[in-house]
Amino acid sequence: QVQLVESGGGLVQPGGSLRLSCAASGRIFRIDLMAWYRQAPGKERELVASITRLGNTNYVDSVKGRFTISRDVTKNAVYLQMNSLKPEDTAVYYCNAYISPTLLSAPSNYWGQGTQVTVSS
Repeated sequence: QVQLVESGGGLVQPGGSLRLSCAASGRIFRIDLMAWYRQAPGKERELVASITRLGNTNYVDSVKGRFTISRDVTKNAVYLQMNSLKPEDTAVYYCNAYISPTLLSAPSNYWGQGTQVTVSS
């Protein structure tokens, strides 16, 4: 059983910062791509940022220059540093990862439960 657990969400004023964390636990042999998605009320879930095992990153245009994704391979963790937050960043943020439980297993896609980020004055 593999679990992804997020933390670090909350209420912040416009221009503020938050750091989201996500840790994977359970039977894990290898984690490939890790990513953060978000879903605002009435909108579809969108990819915010992703990072490969080698550290190559990708961001949606709306967060470039403000958000930074990073990971700690030794801790099976991924982080999202969010700076200069805007009200339009308000959403539930979800951690996502492709995880192989064993050497011979193909990777499966896992989701965290989500953490609320609210940007408001």
